[in-house]
Amino acid sequence: MRGLPPFGSPVATIKASAPAKVNLTLHVTGQRDDGYHLLDSLVVFADVADQISASVAPDLRMTASGPFSTGVPTDHTNLIMRAAEALRSVRGVTKGAALALEKHLPHAAGIGSGSSDAATTLAMLAELWQVAPLPATAPEVVALGADVPVCVGAPRPVRMSGIGDVLSPVAGLPDCAMILVRPPVEVPTGPVFQSLATKEGKPMDALPEGLDYDAFIRWLAAQRNDLQIPAEAIAPEITEAIDKLKSLPAVSLARMSGSGSTCFALVKDMATARHVARIVQVAKMDWWVAPAALL
Repeated sequence: MRGLPPFGSPVATIKASAPAKVNLTLHVTGQRDDGYHLLDSLVVFADVADQISASVAPDLRMTASGPFSTGVPTDHTNLIMRAAEALRSVRGVTKGAALALEKHLPHAAGIGSGSSDAATTLAMLAELWQVAPLPATAPEVVALGADVPVCVGAPRPVRMSGIGDVLSPVAGLPDCAMILVRPPVEVPTGPVFQSLATKEGKPMDALPEGLDYDAFIRWLAAQRNDLQIPAEAIAPEITEAIDKLKSLPAVSLARMSGSGSTCFALVKDMATARHVARIVQVAKMDWWVAPAALL
């Protein structure tokens, strides 16, 4: 996670960023007997982020502020608190922590903000409490949710498969930027998966090494987000957002991230991303629009 001091440096307060997770692809390749879906996804992280701070305290407590803090629980049901409790239990920590979340990313939006918050919290508290961090493969991390393990490794791009627990590094991706757009609609993940025409889709094609921007776009265009069609059926606003992005000449590719409703567009550089973001924001003042660099 960005913003953390070197491990082993005692500090009273730690601040860190929890970056947005973007699924550039999302193939649903099967379903286990226990109901978990098998996925194959290229995951990247963007430089728009929630901000979290942690200070040593006698107990665990949490506050939430920021533009998207409305409705965010601050009790043990929040993934941040669950992550803190898991680390404290596994490492036998007796100290607590005062956690403060500045929520700049929309929640329930397909960009893993809650999972990124939890993963960032695990890294922060390991440093704050001076204990070994939990690896992404730890059962306690996997139990926090399918997106938490991949977020533990942020900001490195990764191929995520299995139920989110099989993480494979990918070769360096070409320089590019993106625009994140979320229309004001929430899409429930359960009905999206239930509406899939098939749950036995083909996995991603192998990602060649050394792709330039144009070749990367061509590779991405041949991949899928299998959840996009059922999500669009539930929330036509997603179709509107993607069509708006595709209508702009500078946009090379537009697609939905995760299970929605955030959509992304890829462009060549940040100057172009800012320009496209301004156009979209002026046209749709009630949409969340954010130009972002890939980390």
